[in-house]
Amino acid sequence: MQHHPASWGKARPEHGDEYNTVPLYQNLPQNLTESAYGPMTRTQTPLVTGTSILAFKYRDGIMMAADMLGSYGSLSRFRDIKRLTPVGNSTVVGASGDISDYQYIQHLLDSLMVKEHCADDGHVLGTPHIYEYLWRVMYNRRSKFNPLWNSLVVGGIEKGEKFLGYVDLRGTTYQSTTIATGFGAHLAQPILRKRVEGRENDLTEEEAVEIMNDCLRVLFYRDARSMNKFQRAKITESGIEVTEPYSLETEWGFAEKISGYGA
Repeated sequence: MQHHPASWGKARPEHGDEYNTVPLYQNLPQNLTESAYGPMTRTQTPLVTGTSILAFKYRDGIMMAADMLGSYGSLSRFRDIKRLTPVGNSTVVGASGDISDYQYIQHLLDSLMVKEHCADDGHVLGTPHIYEYLWRVMYNRRSKFNPLWNSLVVGGIEKGEKFLGYVDLRGTTYQSTTIATGFGAHLAQPILRKRVEGRENDLTEEEAVEIMNDCLRVLFYRDARSMNKFQRAKITESGIEVTEPYSLETEWGFAEKISGYGA
């Protein structure tokens, strides 16, 4: 850029920039543009995130739940984020981690289901197929050093069999009777192991709801990125049912006895 009046109205020099303002990529050598803009980078820190997903098997199917908070760092920024997504007629996918990456995964799943519908070949993607697809997507992005920063829980029923699996940002997978992500892996998983594992074929829906609410209450007490607004999904032979947002009764009187709490 030339500020001298004698240069007004004249074309800008194509191969130099006296003030190093880096106006356009094509006008400067590559080393100057890299010094100004930096090299190509990948996401290293998720911005808006969701915390734990809880899921377990019970007598009639799969129970899954999550809160609805999207945290911008430590700020409780978004309070109506739905992190349980029905896919097809018998599958629910829940996600912890970066919300924008989860929205991208939702777009992939929507496109996949539309493609299958248009094929009209009588084949319907079941829960294991969706699980395998997400496994490949997550591992592919990890191999490009550009992972989707999510932990996914896939639950559903396929040909009368209950299915519950986990996929993380590195493409690590496992299947289990109980699964918890985020802080739930530390705070809720011990409760689920004690009250669910070994009894998954005997638990009624009422008992499953009680166990899930107890775990969600513990997470609300202990996880600073949680909030008292939840959604719960159940997947049974009759289909998928996702509740409206609800809150739980809490009791904070015990905190007065904790040293250092309050005044």
